[in-house]
Amino acid sequence: MCTAATYKTKDHYFGRTLDYEFAYNQTVTVTPRNYPFIFRKMGDMPSHYAIIGMAFVQENYPLYYDATNERGLSMAGLNFPGNADYKSEDPGKDNVAPFEFIPWILGQCATVSEAREKLSCMSLLNENFSEQLPLSPLHWMISDRDESIVVESVKDGLKIYDNPVGVMTNNPTFDFQMLNLSNYMGLTREEPTNRFSPDTPLEIYSRGMGGFGLPGDLSSASRFVKAAFTKLNSISGDSEIESVNQFFHILGSVEQQRGCCKVEGGFEYTIYSSCCNTDKGIYYYTTYENSQINGVDMHREKLDGSELAIYPLAKCEEINILN
Repeated sequence: MCTAATYKTKDHYFGRTLDYEFAYNQTVTVTPRNYPFIFRKMGDMPSHYAIIGMAFVQENYPLYYDATNERGLSMAGLNFPGNADYKSEDPGKDNVAPFEFIPWILGQCATVSEAREKLSCMSLLNENFSEQLPLSPLHWMISDRDESIVVESVKDGLKIYDNPVGVMTNNPTFDFQMLNLSNYMGLTREEPTNRFSPDTPLEIYSRGMGGFGLPGDLSSASRFVKAAFTKLNSISGDSEIESVNQFFHILGSVEQQRGCCKVEGGFEYTIYSSCCNTDKGIYYYTTYENSQINGVDMHREKLDGSELAIYPLAKCEEINILN
């Protein structure tokens, strides 16, 4: 499964883990302003905001997992099986296929507020990209510097939730995840105090007991709690290196190691983790095979062009021997 988060120091950051049992040929992909997006039901978008993110490019079309546009609006799609429900074409709405959703929003919107306007008349269309690539059951987080929302297309319609913690995982639905967070309202980063009973002399027996009771399993509900607690209590300097490193440490709190989570077809593991400086348009990532942070700066590309810029992932670990 996966985890997405936002983080803000001097700049604003957005990223996610992709946790799955196998990888596609993901690449960091820059879509310039004049690359023509051709939508199944919504016509053509010949010009739009430039976009950078992680994508699986098929038939010269970027199928984005997560992305940020040049105005700083960001979006990620995470697995949502059993709950995602896509609709038949509705002549009274903007019918957008799920694989077009990120380009549709990031191509036109600069803020979450503008995204809300688009969502008010939108329906997610039940149409596959191709016979070989059927739709994935997803829900999405959309964020700017000031706010985040979660979008879920379920049986009773398109739901839009305010996301005050700036974190999203997978099932169950987002309203449950926020309700479940209330079970941990007593959690603290401070050393615990004895509230068990005034008549029982309980004492701290170890250093490092801040956060005692924080869940550590790999379920999406537990990862939501752990990522939210870690993010909301994180302390970082304002420099780019300090901020990016801290963001990857936040995601590292819910990283999945190969072999610990068995699913049908193999073992889930964290295929990649990403962190985009949404103010500067720099997309950083690590992979399971390579913990070195690599980056692509969208503003070093020809953003007025019409051709995708594609960067294969650096998967070879480099170990720095010091003697």
